Order: sequence, then structure tokens, then C-alpha cells
Amino acid sequence: MISSLYKEGDSIKIEYGNSNKVVSGTILKILPNSIALKTEAGEIVGIKSEEIISFSSVEEVEEILSTEVTKEDLADAWEDEYGVKYSKDGKRLLKVNVDKNIYEYWIKEGTKVICDNAFSFHNTLQSITIPNSVTSIGGRAFSLCTSLQNITIPDSVTSFGEKAFSWCESLQRITIPDSVTSIGKETFYNCKSLQGITIPYSVTSIGNSAFEYCSSLQSVTIPNSVTSIGNYAFSGCKSLQSIIIPESVTSIGEKAFSWCESLQSITIPDSVISIGDGAFSGCNVKITMLSSHFMCDDSCIINKTNHKLISCFNKNIKSYTIPSFVTSIGVRAFAYCESLQSITIPISVTSINTGAFKYCESLQSVTIPISVTSINTETFYGCKSLQSITIPHSVTSIGVRAFAYCESLQSITIPDSVISIGGSAFGRCESLEKIIIPDSVTSIGEWAFRGCTSLQSITIPDSVTSIGDGAFSDCHIKVTIQNSRFCVMNTV
Repeated sequence: MISSLYKEGDSIKIEYGNSNKVVSGTILKILPNSIALKTEAGEIVGIKSEEIISFSSVEEVEEILSTEVTKEDLADAWEDEYGVKYSKDGKRLLKVNVDKNIYEYWIKEGTKVICDNAFSFHNTLQSITIPNSVTSIGGRAFSLCTSLQNITIPDSVTSFGEKAFSWCESLQRITIPDSVTSIGKETFYNCKSLQGITIPYSVTSIGNSAFEYCSSLQSVTIPNSVTSIGNYAFSGCKSLQSIIIPESVTSIGEKAFSWCESLQSITIPDSVISIGDGAFSGCNVKITMLSSHFMCDDSCIINKTNHKLISCFNKNIKSYTIPSFVTSIGVRAFAYCESLQSITIPISVTSINTGAFKYCESLQSVTIPISVTSINTETFYGCKSLQSITIPHSVTSIGVRAFAYCESLQSITIPDSVISIGGSAFGRCESLEKIIIPDSVTSIGEWAFRGCTSLQSITIPDSVTSIGDGAFSDCHIKVTIQNSRFCVMNTV
């Protein structure tokens, strides 16, 4: 019976004898009337067929091998003729000597794990062959292998660590085996020569920045096994012309397709219930919205549930009136809309999030409604044509770099509701000639007015208790202090 089910080399557990002994081991020999086993302790046991009561397979416990490399691992390692270090048992490829020029390499048979940072920074490696024994590729394993062009990943591999192939700038094509279930964070980040990739049906998630800045990637087919597309997943894929989002996808992360400049059209299926802020910022794409959770016009996507304007997907838009039911503008929602000249923000809007109008280089004037209480970080950063802005008395804080590099801004009135002016809030506003700091302000952040070369004078009221380092550096101004906490030292 055993001879019909098992062969030499198989693992087996046998119960035998009058005292119901149990032994487990590897089959050495199967004879007509007996069987020979080698136990884990190395003992050879012979059992007569007539003594066997029962038998069953012994499932091998899969050995979990770490991708992390310690000093002890390297001390015990052996090194091959190419300067590649392996663990003592040969199961883990630990590290490559980056000082040795390797152009092609065949990883040794029997290797199970390619450890973290194993080949990172090896800039002469062009081709590598991975054997079927490898099951795991560690984090940054091939990161910054800038000459790597060819790599075949066998079906035995089940996982990639974060940034496994990031910055492989010469890598043109790669096939992910159907044993892999997820593409992790920054796996192919900045693989700028990558033109095509096959994602198998086993993959259920595409991680944050997985393909960010893959600037040569022209098309991607996402299988209908994928349920989530992470933040920045395809951001900066400027050659990407087409992508199909399957009905299995429920969430699209922040900036997921931002700055995909060649993307012509995309359909959002009904399955999608979550779209992150700025998902299509910097694009000029036609969107067909099938999800009942969102609405879109010719330029913007709006979440129906929370009334947030998520993303502008028409970077060539010149003017836009935000609908009167919108209550918030998402992170970088209009960022890089370089042609936008005017925007109308309704009184229904209570929050304008970070970088909402960043690098809107043609924007000339903005009126912020009285419903808004703060101007957040980098809200108008790099709006180099902005000449005037009205800040209402509802605003209590001006965030870090809120108006930095607004090169055309000549004057601004800060209302007496403002308590704090953030770091670099008006940094490099080179045309700014006049600004009045009201006596409601208690803190001025570091570099707040740095590089405001046209600013002639400024008065610090008695209310100010904190001024950050370099607040007025690279300026040539007259500072009047109405405050006993500070003094002005004139230098020649």
C-alpha cells in the first residue's frame, strides 16, 4: 500500500507495533515486506509491513527566512567569485560587493531569499537570472541598479519588499508572476525606461507610489482581482495613454494618476467608493464617471457624500466657478493648473486644503470667502502671476509657505483676526512692497518674509511674542518695533 502512495525521499509518519509506536522520517527504501526511514535525529529505522497500523504524510513546515541582514550574518557568510555573499547554508543571498563590476549574474540554485539591499547601488549589473528556488525578494534588493535591463522573476516568488526595483532606470519590461498577491510601496518607483508590465490576476493591491515616475510606461492593464490603487501609484507616468480600471476596484488613492500628462480618457466604475484628493491633478483627461458616489463636470470630481472637490482633471482650464454646495477643496485639487486665471470660491466652502492652488502660475486674483478660517500650507505656493488676494476677517492663521514664490504679489492686507503667520509664508515674494501686520498676530514663523526684496518697511506690533529665525533675511527694509521683547540692530 505504501509503495503505491509514496516514493523514496517522501516524508511520512507511521504508527506500528504492538505498543503503537509512532515514528516520522524520510523514506530511504521501500521493499516488498518492509520500509526504511531516516528520522530527524538521523536514526535509521526499519519497519516490517505486517507491523504497520497506520501511516500519513508529514507536511513540511515551511522555513521562514528573514530578508534582514545582520552583522553576524555577514561574518558567517561565504563569498563566491563575483563578490556575492551567501548565508552559511546557501539559502539567503546577503549582499553584493558593489566595488566589483558584474554585468551578468546567475543566482545560485537553492537560494530561497534575496535579502534587503542585496544588489542596491550596483550600477554595472545589466542582467540577472533568478532560480525557481527563490520565494522572496527583499526591500530595495535591486534599488538603484541603474544599468539593469533584463530580469525574469520565476513563479516561485511570492513577495517583493518595498522599493525592490526602485530607480532601475534602464529596466524596460518585467513580468510579475501569478504567485505574487500585491505590488508594494515604491516597487518600481522611477523605473523611467519601463514601457510595459504584466500584472497577473493574483494581485489584489497596487501600493503607494508603486509605478510613480515610470515616465515611459504607455499602457497598463489592471486585472479584475485588484481592489485598491494606492496613493501616487501611477503619478508622473507622463507617457501613460490608456488604463482600464476594473469593476473590482473600490478605492483610488491620493494623487494616484496625477501628472499623467498623456492620459486621454478613463472610466471610473460603479464599484469605486473612495477617490483620494488630487487623484488626477495635472492631467487633461476625459473622465466617464459611473460611480454613484461622485459627480463630475468637464473639469472636476466632487464627492457627493462630503461635498469635497477632490480633483481638477483639466489642467488647461482657464476659469472655474466652484459649485455652491461644495464645502471643502481637497489637497492639491487644482495644483499645476498652469492656465487657470480666475477661480470663484463660494461661501459654502469652509476649508481649503494643503497646496490646493499650488503652481497655478496664471492665477491673478483670488477672493477667499468669510466662511474660511485658515489658509493652509502651500495653498498658493508658486502662483507667480498672483497680484492681489482678499483675506477675510474669519481667517486666524496663514500656513507655512502659503504664499511663497508669489512673485507678482505687490501688497496684501492681513486682517486683525490673524494670530499666526507660518514659516516662509511670504518667502520670495519679490514684488511685495507693503504689508501691515495687525496687533492680533502673536507669532511670525522662521523665514516668513525671506527674500521679499521690494519690501520697504514693516512694523512689528506689541502683540508679537515670537519671531522665527531668518524671518526678514535677504530683505533690505526698515523695521519698526512696537514691542519691548525685541530690538533692531542696524549693521553696515
